[in-house]
Amino acid sequence: MDTTKIEMAANLIRKAKYTVAFTGAGISVPSGIPPFRGKNGLWNKVDPIFLEIEYFRKRPLQSWQKIKEIFYDSLGDAEPNLAHEILAKMEKRSFLESVITQNIDHLHQKAGSRYVYELHGTYKQLICTECSSEYDMSFADLNYLPPTCYICKGILKPDMVFFNEPIPAFAKKRSFEEAQKADVFIIIGTNAEVLPAADIPVTAKKHGAKIIEININKTHFTHEITDIFLQGDAAEIMKKIGSLLYL
Repeated sequence: MDTTKIEMAANLIRKAKYTVAFTGAGISVPSGIPPFRGKNGLWNKVDPIFLEIEYFRKRPLQSWQKIKEIFYDSLGDAEPNLAHEILAKMEKRSFLESVITQNIDHLHQKAGSRYVYELHGTYKQLICTECSSEYDMSFADLNYLPPTCYICKGILKPDMVFFNEPIPAFAKKRSFEEAQKADVFIIIGTNAEVLPAADIPVTAKKHGAKIIEININKTHFTHEITDIFLQGDAAEIMKKIGSLLYL
């Protein structure tokens, strides 16, 4: 781990007027949540068809059985790691304005971050496919699938973005606005291969932001837009940055 580069990154954050973090699956791996893509990715073991919106509409029971197994039986026990906690402390101390995340695991909020824009939604909320009523996940008894709406008896769907569904308009709008405002933009644990997420760091760069990238491996960002590349585990690197910021 390059100590000089970590010190450079901490100095950039310390002097910045508007710092934004952009996170993906890699930040939650130390919390025991597997990534979707890559060598140990979930999609290497499981056919992602159950997250196709048309499949869900036609076969909600089969879709929900997989969703429960993969998300709800495991995510509820996941706890934030040091990377999530340091970002929350940075926000509290005015070193960070917001977090844009592609994750649905709600760990940023659990760690204490208040300004979180969830590009791909959250598993914590359910939405009725008929009347659009919204429920906290604790409302549903997932021993009985698929869960249904209290108001109209329609089928409830996790409020996360399925394949072939649009990104939530508010989260998308605010994410690009935050990227345009940033003078320091921290990419953590993502290569953001999916649009429109892939365009958000590029937008920050175009508007003059310095890009700090924290990833296990180099990505297309590393050679194209990154100013400081910190290679390694997100929790370990964020711990070092946090100590340099006296968090």
